[in-house]
Amino acid sequence: MLEYFKTILSKVSFSKSLFEKELRKAIKVLVADELKELQHWCYRRFGQYRSIIHRSFTSAGISPA
Repeated sequence: MLEYFKTILSKVSFSKSLFEKELRKAIKVLVADELKELQHWCYRRFGQYRSIIHRSFTSAGISPA
């Protein structure tokens, strides 16, 4: 599932709102190890959405990377 969500996030990264929506979906579905990997990957790949990434993971109770 992790690779699936990486693909989806890459495809919707043109839109802040779609990116946030899909990121929140991923956070609900993935397990802890996958979430940490996704979090690091998002920060590396989508630095322009740093605030969205931070807010999404923090609101899900996941500490910042």
